[in-house]
Amino acid sequence: MNDFLGTPIEYLKGVGSKRAELLKKELFIATFEDLLYHFPFRYVDRTAYQKVADIQYWDTPVQLKGKITTLKIVGVGRKKRMSATFEDETGRIELIWFQGVDWVKKSVEPNRIYQIYGRAKKFGTGFNIAHPEVTAWEDVDKTGGMQGVYSSTEKLNDKGLHTKGISKIAVNLVEGLGGKIEEPLPKSIIDQYRLITLEEALIQIHRPDSEEQVRKAIFRLKFEELFFLQLELLHRKQISFEKGSGFVFPKLSKVFNTFYADHLPFDLTDAQKRVIKEIRKDVTSGKHMNRLLQGDVGSGKTFVALLAALMAIDNDFQAAIIAPTEILATQHYEGISEMLAPLGVKVGMLKGSVRKKQREVLHEQLRSGEMHLLIGTHALLENEVRFQNLGLVVIDEQHRFGVAQRAKMWRKNVVPPHVLIMTATPIPRTLAMTFYGDLDVSVIDELPPGRKPITTSHRYETNRIAVFKFMKQEIALGRQIYIVYPLIKESETLDLNNLMDGFEAISRSFPLPEYKVSIVHGQMKADAKQFEMDRFVKGETNIMVATTVIEVGVNVPNASVMIIENAERFGLSQLHQLRGRVGRGADKSYCILMSSYKISKEAKKRIETMVRTQDGFEIAEVDLEIRGPGDIMGTQQSGDLNLKLADLATDGVLVGIARDAARDLLRKDEKLQWAENGLTREKLNRILRSRPDWGKIS
Repeated sequence: MNDFLGTPIEYLKGVGSKRAELLKKELFIATFEDLLYHFPFRYVDRTAYQKVADIQYWDTPVQLKGKITTLKIVGVGRKKRMSATFEDETGRIELIWFQGVDWVKKSVEPNRIYQIYGRAKKFGTGFNIAHPEVTAWEDVDKTGGMQGVYSSTEKLNDKGLHTKGISKIAVNLVEGLGGKIEEPLPKSIIDQYRLITLEEALIQIHRPDSEEQVRKAIFRLKFEELFFLQLELLHRKQISFEKGSGFVFPKLSKVFNTFYADHLPFDLTDAQKRVIKEIRKDVTSGKHMNRLLQGDVGSGKTFVALLAALMAIDNDFQAAIIAPTEILATQHYEGISEMLAPLGVKVGMLKGSVRKKQREVLHEQLRSGEMHLLIGTHALLENEVRFQNLGLVVIDEQHRFGVAQRAKMWRKNVVPPHVLIMTATPIPRTLAMTFYGDLDVSVIDELPPGRKPITTSHRYETNRIAVFKFMKQEIALGRQIYIVYPLIKESETLDLNNLMDGFEAISRSFPLPEYKVSIVHGQMKADAKQFEMDRFVKGETNIMVATTVIEVGVNVPNASVMIIENAERFGLSQLHQLRGRVGRGADKSYCILMSSYKISKEAKKRIETMVRTQDGFEIAEVDLEIRGPGDIMGTQQSGDLNLKLADLATDGVLVGIARDAARDLLRKDEKLQWAENGLTREKLNRILRSRPDWGKIS
């Protein structure tokens, strides 16, 4: 950062020490740079004026010219407010201030012409404007067209730093730039993508000459944000590749070949075969594998992971598979240990409920190398879990593990093991490039043969009798049913059906001995949870009433119906995951989304999307559009992207352009040593120093 940008904000004309302190507290603006990057969130045309008589809509921004004819203080104490009557040739409107009454009293004079700007709201039979901007007509800048609207706070408003006040000091700042802003982008990139300079962009975004100039400024600033984000990710990947020598698995021998030839329960899809080849290339390259495997629910990721583990075992290395829940870890263990038993592969399981003596035996088997494959939960992250020679770590359902947790597994060996990260939550291309730019990405975009599409429908509470009838028909055919609730206990704030009430209602409508009902939720002890799950898996119960604890990984081929209560309360990703619990057998499967009639526009869009498509990647795109990347990925996964203007939900094309630009630059000048790239290197280094690198293996 140059000296100019680091100048304390109090030295800017119109600020001073008291305002500076308030700007720091309220908006975290402490320097010139902070103010330059406090962008307007929209613009208004300050040359356009409305008439009072033309105001017709609730909560509409308006700009008026006229006189304040009366000004009076109403009420006392906390109820004291300033009321004014404003009029033009067409009518009158009330202006009102609940704060800053004394300032208004001193600053505003009756029968003087003013420019008024604010949001008109319906009040009684007319309209009023609360806390309007008031500018004496002789002080109005009549040359400026577009003016930025800035976020502010009540405390700043009281000190004259309302949106117009902030606009004024921002304009004061950009008018004094005069060549003081260093250009961090290489000239070649500016020319190639026809970008305006950073200095011009900062001037135009705060003091625009036209709408066209605003668009150019926003494009330039978005491009720079995304360019440096991509440059950072590519650089970290480059460094990791240079430093991260990895184990080599040169051979495929008895274990892998025998399992592949004789023990696969079905033929692999072309997509699975492609991903296995990609993994094979990684583990024979001599470089550390850091690969993200994404595939829709039921696409067969587990078999790919297992084959990767067998590559390690065939080369005298150990492997580990980490699952987010004990239920899923147990399911993996039972299925995999049964398949590998004829091959002499020793498989162990470690989870929170494993007793001390069992743990001690398991720890010894790991240290001696007797244990080939360890499957478990986050318990594998504990320091006392040590391997003789860990060659591969598979992390299932990566969104359940923070990056810091994953780093613990990377440090289980002096030479870090290869890492395969799996997710059944399809990630839009934009997010994959952004959040996982330092990973190689594989996609299984093909479902195994024989998987039938799931019929999804939306039903209201009034349809419940018909839904119950349908459930009994399916049970009569020998099928099983999931019913999922969003809550365990009744909430005082949310009008939701809760699990315990739901369990009682289901038990009444589906009575013993004809029907049997299981219940599973997160507050149950692990052994009780497992007991109920086992009953359902074995077909001893017809209905499983559960919370989202069954969202991940539970595989019951005989379950053909998924009913989701209060579906409007679930996110799209969750709904998709839950639906994926059925459709795993030969029978036709169904997903029924239950909701009340009163649902939000967003909830309606989520439900309509679920009914329309089963394409996980399309669903992920809609989810990104609705919720944004932060909600989807969470701060643990994404880190602080610090994007002020760019929006991953809408700027997908620009993400790709920025990534291409960053990749081309590093291809030409790998270390950014060319003179023209000096300022680019300086900014990148500042970014690298300011953010933790969880991907660094040490």
